[in-house]
Amino acid sequence: MRRDLMGEPSRRGFLAGGGALLGLGGAAVAARAGLSEAEPRTEQTGHGMYGAASHGGGANGPTFRIGSVVDHHANGFDPTDILRDFDYGTITKTGDGRTLREWEIASTDKELEVAPGVKFPAWVFNGRIPGPTLRCTEGDLLRITFTNGSQHPHTMHFHGIHPAEMDGTPGLGAGLIAPGQTAVYEFDAIPFGVHLYHCHVGPLAEHVARGMYGTFIVDPPQPRPAADELIMVQHGYNTTFDAEGNQLYAVNGIPFHYMHEPVRVKRGELVRIYLINVLEYDPINSFHIHGNFFDYYPTGTRLQPADYTDTIVQGQGQRGICELRFPYPGKFMFHAHKSEFAELGWMGFFEVT
Repeated sequence: MRRDLMGEPSRRGFLAGGGALLGLGGAAVAARAGLSEAEPRTEQTGHGMYGAASHGGGANGPTFRIGSVVDHHANGFDPTDILRDFDYGTITKTGDGRTLREWEIASTDKELEVAPGVKFPAWVFNGRIPGPTLRCTEGDLLRITFTNGSQHPHTMHFHGIHPAEMDGTPGLGAGLIAPGQTAVYEFDAIPFGVHLYHCHVGPLAEHVARGMYGTFIVDPPQPRPAADELIMVQHGYNTTFDAEGNQLYAVNGIPFHYMHEPVRVKRGELVRIYLINVLEYDPINSFHIHGNFFDYYPTGTRLQPADYTDTIVQGQGQRGICELRFPYPGKFMFHAHKSEFAELGWMGFFEVT
């Protein structure tokens, strides 16, 4: 039986004393992947953060080995770019003067490198995990043309208020979109807030866990104050496909990415984080920031914050807006406050200048 670092049975399948994952194929695969193993800690150099030691990565914390990163070019996306990549669609006016926004979204089956040397057979929207961040203003008319280029049936289900036939659910409206078919979803952008979209085909957990999700932001009619805006989508990878947990956790596609490439922000500038949790096979996720507090707006549907905190917990499908300013320069860690998730990839740094 596999056991965790404390000797108890564990669905994660750690190599004792290492942080390499039996679920990814054992020590040989872990070495190829560049995952931390039991070896003396080395000093920080450049953006490669840490070497490894026993109990999951050493006193400084775990990450991929120094210099080990995935091939973003081969993947077709970079999590640093995803942070500030908002897609406003193609904009025209209707006959009655309304703003019409249109997008073309395609699903594909795509092998992604989710850790150095570790490939994952993903199902994706527009070639990336997460899918494109669609953005509009409350009251706009939205038209999404979805083409299924996958070998599997899919749909696009948008959170928000819309007619039943536009719900992206099997048996309603266009229903299941078979491979090679196209469907059009059209509805009004209401209510304002930060929402998500995802495939709604059974087995639903697998379609989501494979990567079929993205963010859908509806701005209020009167814009929020100017800010450095960031999108952060929390998720994981069940590399064993046993539906009993995840072996890797990430924000915006790649575990540990923001340890290697910190999120750069300016001292004193308002930072607005659109935070979404689409993690499958775990009941909750969380977000914690070091050395600071933030105002939290659950779902972003109200203009007054509900909390002032440094840690929030989200269930699957929950989302919200975090607003903060960094009063001090330097590097400040952010991560899931469930340590297991952090040590398997869900952690990074803000670099304040």
